[in-house]
Amino acid sequence: MKKMEQLELDAHRSEIAADMRSLVEKYRAIFDWDIPEINQPAADKLIMAAMHGALDEIATKLAD
Repeated sequence: MKKMEQLELDAHRSEIAADMRSLVEKYRAIFDWDIPEINQPAADKLIMAAMHGALDEIATKLAD
């Protein structure tokens, strides 16, 4: 039997993914406003790297 925490996560997994997609789109729009001639693939890589870094920092703090 699954633990309650896993069941709760399973119930919210699609919401978490949607929230993450919204954050990516938020920062894509900001980059596009600030840089009209943007290289979108390069900007996407930078945004994703920043999000990964932020998640790593959060994970480290939660583990302490």
